Amino acid sequence: MSSPTTYFEKLLAGDEIILAPGAYDALSARVAAQAGAKAIYLSGFSVTGSVLGMPDVGLMSATEMADRVRAMAAACEPTPLIADGDTGHGGPLNAARLVSLYEQGGAACIQIEDQVFPKRCGHMANKEVVSVEVAAAKIRSACAARQSSAFKIMARTDARAPLGYDEAIRRADAYLEAGADILFIEAPQSMDELVAIAERYSDIPLVANMVEDGKTPYLDGEALQEIGYKIALFPVSALLCVTQKLESVYANMLKADQLPDDEARVSFSRYNEIVGLPELLAEATDADSSD
Repeated sequence: MSSPTTYFEKLLAGDEIILAPGAYDALSARVAAQAGAKAIYLSGFSVTGSVLGMPDVGLMSATEMADRVRAMAAACEPTPLIADGDTGHGGPLNAARLVSLYEQGGAACIQIEDQVFPKRCGHMANKEVVSVEVAAAKIRSACAARQSSAFKIMARTDARAPLGYDEAIRRADAYLEAGADILFIEAPQSMDELVAIAERYSDIPLVANMVEDGKTPYLDGEALQEIGYKIALFPVSALLCVTQKLESVYANMLKADQLPDDEARVSFSRYNEIVGLPELLAEATDADSSD
């Protein structure tokens, strides 16, 4: 069986677009993998909400994120995990350390962006970015820090909103020159921009970030593949659906004394199947019988 990094390389070299749903903990990563996801995206937005119950404004530490990478990568293995590295959590040396933590933790790819620290969600207003020189230095440092070239470096620029389309393109070019394997221009604001980016970087794996109610036209995977994108991220779709469900379940339980009906939940036995209880019990039985 291929390792997650080797499998991710094969996916990048293939003809089909990679649909990567967002996950935020080991359970959501496992469910996404069991549903057939070819890759899974560890969303910093979603992880911050899940762990802290707070917004995506740079509150998670590097080690907290690395712990989540390790748990999620193990839960969805061998499905590749694309892990949000935010700003690298500091300068070039910090970015290099984060690469080591994520690679050792089992991720197949790290995303590093050019926002200032503390950062904020890419589809929020009033973003700021560091200089292109500082950001490119982080990408170079990240590339040098990885143990294997199969572990991919995804460079993201958030310059479109604060500095305009042309500056976003200039930065994308610089990050490719610095060694990035995958390019992520965050929040294009029209179909024309999406198409122009795909035409300019037709020989580079490109990321499209599909955020509900975000700044970019919301397209499905088939449409994005037709334009020329290689990876489609759906970072917060699951989180938003789960949050709505939690609001509904708790409100009905506490205000109306109404418990969820059978159709609104998985059964207890099905949940245990999802988290692998039958396999663990079988392993324990085999171990006991061999003693």
